[in-house]
Amino acid sequence: MSSSFERYQKRRLISSYFSVVISISLVLFLLGLLGLLVLNTKKVADHFKEQIALTVYLKDTAKEVEINQLEKSLALAEYTKSTNFVSKEDAAKAHSEEIGENFMDFLGYNPLQNSIDVYFNADYVSETQIAEISRDLNEKDFVDEVVYDKPLIALLNDNVKRISFWILVISGLFTFIAVLLINSSIRLSVYSKRFTIKTMQMVGATKGFIRRPFIWKSVKLGIVGAVVALLGMAAVLYYIDKTFPELELLKDELILGALFIGVLLLGIIISWLSTFFATQRFLNLKTDELYY
Repeated sequence: MSSSFERYQKRRLISSYFSVVISISLVLFLLGLLGLLVLNTKKVADHFKEQIALTVYLKDTAKEVEINQLEKSLALAEYTKSTNFVSKEDAAKAHSEEIGENFMDFLGYNPLQNSIDVYFNADYVSETQIAEISRDLNEKDFVDEVVYDKPLIALLNDNVKRISFWILVISGLFTFIAVLLINSSIRLSVYSKRFTIKTMQMVGATKGFIRRPFIWKSVKLGIVGAVVALLGMAAVLYYIDKTFPELELLKDELILGALFIGVLLLGIIISWLSTFFATQRFLNLKTDELYY
């Protein structure tokens, strides 16, 4: 009978530890992903900004040397990430493939123009800066027209600011919820040992001596939960990097290392504090209050 009861108690203890580890790992995993999102918000925003192109349409009278000089000057400009020259022949071919038929068979000539697509560095993607660049390019005699999506630039910048603000708000809220969830899991674990705590106190054990094994056990569970969360984060990070290699998420080794260490420390600190206050509460309770 005694052996059966001991096995039952052991199973309950293992189940309790398992639930604490799962709770800590899930919460830290989600918190780590949110931290990853916060740290890479600017990089993601910059990636979308750098997809916006300004197209410079050139007159048919433009000389080859003028086109080459313009392309080189644009490529060397501090605001430029990359340039792409599109000849009128290539533009016609692409347009024909898009509509599924050769439109020049009907027109008898190619109405399209040579053009240069300019992609900007993210810091220069603003309405005022691109408008100024556009004015400078329009002043050239061999430039026919400069076209870019002005409403898209305004919308993108506004949304980036709005999304960044709400990500910070949600991060703060989620951190608070994470602390509460981990604290609740550990408090339940300590609650199941409240009579053991009171018995040790009644035989003369000091509060520090009683707390020590509980804190050490919780810290170990916090480390295990954090390691599980970090493995999950690493898997997600690897998948995102393979799916969107242009974001170059794995290149910022220092930031990623700081994030992973932060998640590990967070698991340890929350576990330590939660256990400290939980054991302190039961140490301060009277014996008859343990039943409520």
